[in-house]
Amino acid sequence: MNKDLQRAHAILIVDDDEQIRRLLQRAIRKDGYICFQASNGEEALEALERENVDVVITDIAMPKMDGIKLTEIIRAQYDQDVIIMTGYTKDLIYVDAIAKGGIDFIQKPINIEEVAIRIKRVFRERRLRFELNKALQQQQQIMEGLILTLSSTVEVRDPYTSGHQKRVAALACSIAEDMDISEDRINAIRMAGAIHDLGKIAIPSEILSKPGRLSEIEFNLLKTHPQVGFDILKDINFPLPIAQIVYQHYERIDGSGYPQGLKGDKILLEARIMVVADVAEAMASHRPYRPALGIDKALEEISKNRGTIYDTDAANACLKVFREKGFKFEK
Repeated sequence: MNKDLQRAHAILIVDDDEQIRRLLQRAIRKDGYICFQASNGEEALEALERENVDVVITDIAMPKMDGIKLTEIIRAQYDQDVIIMTGYTKDLIYVDAIAKGGIDFIQKPINIEEVAIRIKRVFRERRLRFELNKALQQQQQIMEGLILTLSSTVEVRDPYTSGHQKRVAALACSIAEDMDISEDRINAIRMAGAIHDLGKIAIPSEILSKPGRLSEIEFNLLKTHPQVGFDILKDINFPLPIAQIVYQHYERIDGSGYPQGLKGDKILLEARIMVVADVAEAMASHRPYRPALGIDKALEEISKNRGTIYDTDAANACLKVFREKGFKFEK
């Protein structure tokens, strides 16, 4: 809802019966609302393009475009709430009206007092939704600021993988989008990807930047970074499973990963996606202990081990975003 909530609320009445429109208009204006009229769905859509309307009250049976079709279009393309109005209660009850996209239901013959109560309730709900969305946006901004700070901390600590987390997050989100995963889960993947190596701040810099092969002791110490990252994040009240994704980003579906040795569906889908993105970026990029292997080698690794080490769907989506959709890592 991006309208100025301080202005007078505006209602659009849609009915092919002029007497009904006038009756409602008088009542609505008496309560201090701005009122517009339309005699059918097509006129209503034209009015929505011209005017700042908050709520639409529409009859069902109208020529050219009925109220149900109008409601479907409004729900899909606009921000207005719709109150459905009809005299044919045997064909449509309250539950049906809500299922078809209406926020409320008015039965004819019209009771003006009842209409006024329903309109006030709808505007009260719009106000509550606006305040909730505003609070959620503020929370999101705070969370993203924290993620950015943590991400920068890791990159200062481990300059050799500068940009790695950002690139992994970008690829993981592209994979998730191809898999048609929900926006909330993609958002969790994006934020977790940006800090998935947070635990490396506890690893000595000489190990992170060592040009040769790590000793067993050094490698075992490096393997603690998912646990360390989880320990840092677990008590932060994220509304998304960011800490768990960070914890599981080195697990493998055959149980050969760490730190928990999880298998298959015991690993969060978001983490299974992160694993694939992490491997692809790491193999394609330069590391202190080896030159870049290139994306072709990385995709060969993912293709060869999909269904055994890597989640099949995530691996297939990764191959697709590179080979068919032209994904490239940013420098």
